[in-house]
Parts: sequence; C-alpha cells; structure tokens
Amino acid sequence: MTYLLTALQATAEALPEEAPASTVADVASTVGAAAAGDNGLNLLQLILHASLPVQLVMAILLLASIASWAIIFRKKSVLDRAAKEAEHFEERFWSGAELSKLYAGATERSRDVGGMEAIFEAGFREFNRVRQRKGADPRIQLEGAQRAMRATTSREIDGLEHNLEFLANVGSISPYIGLFGTVWGIMISFQGLAQLKEATIATVAPGISEALVATAMGLFAAIPAVWAYNRFATKVERIAVRYDAFSEEFSSILQRQSQLDEA
Repeated sequence: MTYLLTALQATAEALPEEAPASTVADVASTVGAAAAGDNGLNLLQLILHASLPVQLVMAILLLASIASWAIIFRKKSVLDRAAKEAEHFEERFWSGAELSKLYAGATERSRDVGGMEAIFEAGFREFNRVRQRKGADPRIQLEGAQRAMRATTSREIDGLEHNLEFLANVGSISPYIGLFGTVWGIMISFQGLAQLKEATIATVAPGISEALVATAMGLFAAIPAVWAYNRFATKVERIAVRYDAFSEEFSSILQRQSQLDEA
C-alpha cells in the first residue's frame, strides 16, 4: 500500500496541473495493476492450468521426490547404525575378550547379528568347523575362514548399498523428465499462439510459466537425490574398508591360532 501511494503521489506531481482527470485515473489503474502483479507466482494455479502431459510429468517427479526422501531418511539410519555397531564390536574385540565368548554371544538365538559381528561369526564358525577335522591343514582352516568372511562382507555391503541405485537414477533422470515437460508445455503454448492474430508477452507468459514449473520440479527432485547418493556412497565405502581391515586383522589372529594348534 505504501508503494502504491508513493507511486501515485510521484505521478501526480509529474503531471501538469491542468491534466485531465481521466489521465490520472489511467495512471492509477496502471500502477494498481502492476502492484497486483507483484504478489508472486501461484504455483498451484500454474500446475492446475497446465496441460495433461505436463501434469503427468509433475506427478511422476513428485512421486520420485517423495520416494527419494523416504530412502534418504531410512538409509541414513541404517548407515549410522552400521557404523556404531562396528565401533562397539571393535571395542569389545580389542578389549582382550576371548574369541569363544564373543562367538557365543554372536550365536545367541535371541540376537540378530549384522555388520562386523556377522563377519566375525562367519569366519570363526568356519575356522572351528575345519579345525575339528583330524589332520586338517592350517592353511585350509585359514582359507575357509577367509572365504566365509568375504562372502559375509559382500552380503553386508550389498545390504548397505540397497536403494542407492534408485537415488542415482532419480538424480540423473529427473532433470530430463522435467525438461521434457517444459518442452511439451512450450509447444502447446506456441500452438495456441498460432490461432491468435496478435501475440504479446501477456499471452505467451502464462503457458511458458506453467511449462517451466516442470523443470523446477525436476531439479527439486534431482538435487537432494544426487547429494544423498554421493554422501551415502562415501559412507558405504568407508564401512567396506573398515570391514576389510577387520577381516585381515582377524585372519592374522586365526593364522597364529592355527599355528599354535599345529604345534
């Protein structure tokens, strides 16, 4: 309102004293229309007035964005839990506890082990199974434990990487889907202009604005998905390195154990 009064006052001062009343009224209406147009975009109206293909594109992007955010929150919880479990198990493992007690705790029926503890359980179970054979070669014991740990590590990493591919696809495809909606909307707008004798910005702008909403929604879906994928992929890689390091260290312990059994 202050902006409107200031504009009217400045316009009135700029007009000559003998200016007709109709001129002042026209200026006032023009300023009022400009002030009304400064209220901003109504995204809901743009979406509702868009063509059906553009609305379909927007619906796809909206669903992709919702699914991405659901995966982002769930994956963050899974990776944080995996990192904490690995840290806690390493503390217990290197605290001097006996391997047999750690194995007994990992094989309790009421527990569902995962991560580094599952790798330990698989390796130690295979090591004990081969060791019970009479005259078993220590190298065979160690190789069996290593194979079991590698297989378990692969399963654990595969579980951590679950749904990361979806985030990568949303991040790479969503901008193109939005661009398709924009191109389609602009084509519809220009096709409508062909039926008009005089084309102005006022007739072109609404259709183009509706079309550009699709591109904006594509970026809205893609940016968080790309950021989350890069962040989670880095976390999974760090956890994988941590698992591999533990497997190597545990293999060294099992090797010394097999040598003592042979002696």
